[in-house]
Order: sequence, then structure tokens, then C-alpha cells
Amino acid sequence: MNTINFTFTQKIVVAFFILLLSLNFNVYAQGIGVSNYKVYLGVGDYNNKKIIVIRQFSRAGKQFYVGINPNDISTSILSSDQIKVSPSNWQQILIGYKNTPYIKAILAAKQQSFDLQNAGIINGYPADKGIVLTIDLCPSHKPLDRIVFTSLINEFNKYEKPVPIALSITGRFMITHSEDIEWLKNLEKTGYINITWVNHTYNHHFNPKVPLKNNFLLEPGTDLNFEILGTEMALLEKDLKLSAFFRFPGLVSDHQLVEDVTNYGLIPIGSDAWLAKGQVAHNGNIVLIHGNGNEPLGIKEFSNLLQKEKSAVMNKQWLLYDLRENVEDEFENSK
Repeated sequence: MNTINFTFTQKIVVAFFILLLSLNFNVYAQGIGVSNYKVYLGVGDYNNKKIIVIRQFSRAGKQFYVGINPNDISTSILSSDQIKVSPSNWQQILIGYKNTPYIKAILAAKQQSFDLQNAGIINGYPADKGIVLTIDLCPSHKPLDRIVFTSLINEFNKYEKPVPIALSITGRFMITHSEDIEWLKNLEKTGYINITWVNHTYNHHFNPKVPLKNNFLLEPGTDLNFEILGTEMALLEKDLKLSAFFRFPGLVSDHQLVEDVTNYGLIPIGSDAWLAKGQVAHNGNIVLIHGNGNEPLGIKEFSNLLQKEKSAVMNKQWLLYDLRENVEDEFENSK
């Protein structure tokens, strides 16, 4: 059982994070109190639906679970009063729920895990007329590229509201961009966008002088437990909804790392259209751009893509698709 343990440096970072939260009363009031956050595997029933439990934590003196509906891959936070959980293990869950979209997606991601880059689910449902848009928010001293979101709202809200977007978020971005996070939350609250928050690790370590095989999460000494659970705790502190999805920093991993991440109950998501790398977006693609101010070329290419498909958007022949629903559809009928 994995319980999050902090090094001295990580404790300083988390303490700073909590201090920042205290400057915003609303976030502070909602977020403080998450403790004993750990991996906990079990199964239970909620609202006549099977739930796979992957986390357990305490808040305000009560015990809570993070649950995943294996049939539609939706997540929920449930108190111990709402669900009775029977402890299990990952192998039993893989066998018992092997025919559900959630487990099928995890198994498919593990099969796509032998290259150094782009492991996991890398393309969406091929029948879709449009794309799944994923925007990475890696650590950055630059502000959020808000123009991406306002452009999406302007282009799609007449035909598709709310606009579905998957945001791959890092813990460090949340620390340094509190105003941007609140701005995004407000866009979602007012019905303009619908966000799937994808775990993109806490620190997103990167050293440009080190080969990829020893970089990002493959850097020796990386605390994967903190990188995953620390990000989830930060999301909870910000009152943001956890998802079942994970994106490797730099899309870099190896087979063992994919195994380790899926053992946390997370589905790795790659991309078959990283626009700044010159990859062209086609129907059904999982498109990747960065919205952290560090990849202007990707923003430009996405703007060009919107202009190219403007007529199709107006005729509802080119849409943005929800990541969770897309993965559910892809694996619901797969063998």
C-alpha cells in the first residue's frame, strides 16, 4: 500500500503551496484538510453501479475514497457513509473487470509501452469527425495562453457547449498560476468549457543536457509516488475533479514505468498529433499543444487548424470530443 511520504524539500514545496492557498479564502475553505492520502484498492457499489476504488484519504475527520466507474471511466469522491468498500488487489481487479472500457484501456496502454516516447492511448475513436484536444500545462514562469480558450469558446460555443478540453496539469503549475486556475474554473462553472484534468506529475523534471532514457520520470531517484499522489492532492486542494488519466512528461517512459503508472489505476494518454512537432491533425486524433506560454508554434498551428476547419465546425462536421467519453466509446465495443 503506497502512502505519500515527503522529503524535506517536498515538505517545503507543499508548505509553500498551502500558504498560497491561504491567500485565497474560497480555495482555502474548500481545500484544507486532505490527509493520509494513499493508494487503496477495493470495489463497492454506489447508486446501483460498480465502483473500483483506487485511493483513500481523510478530510475534516471523515474518510473518503476516489472511485472509478469501470463502465464509463468517470470518477467520484465518495465518503465511507456512501459506499462500503471490499478490499482487493490490482490483479483481482484486472481479471474481474477485464471486459469494461476502463480495464480494456489500461491493458491497451500497457501494450503500447515499449518505445521510449508516446506510450499509452495515442489516438481517439477513428470514426469521430474531429479531434480530442489535450493541452499540457507544464511548469512555467509565463502566464496561461488564455487566447487558446477564448478562441475555442468563440469558434465552438454556438455549436458545442460546453467545449470539452483535457488539461494535463502539473503540481508546480498550480502553485504558480492560482489566478489562471481560478479563471479556468470560472469558465467551467459558467458552462463555457468542460475540463478533464489529466495528471501530468507534480514536478515534471527535465534536464536538456541528459538523454531521454535518463530524463523526465526516468531520471534516477525520481519519487513516482509523490509525482502522482502529490498532484492528485494538489487537485483536491484546488477543488478540481480527479480523472483516471495520466500523461508522461515529455511523453517519455519505458515499459516498467508504464506498468508502475497503470498499477496506480491510471490510464496513460499519449498523442498522435503534437502540433509543434510538425505532426498533422486528422479525424480521431488526440491532439497535443502546450498552453503554458512555452510553445507558441503549437498555439499558432492550432489556430491555423481552427481556421482550416471553420466551415466544417459551422456545419457540425468537425467537433471537439471529450477524452473520457472518447476512450469509453473506443473500448466499449472492442474485443
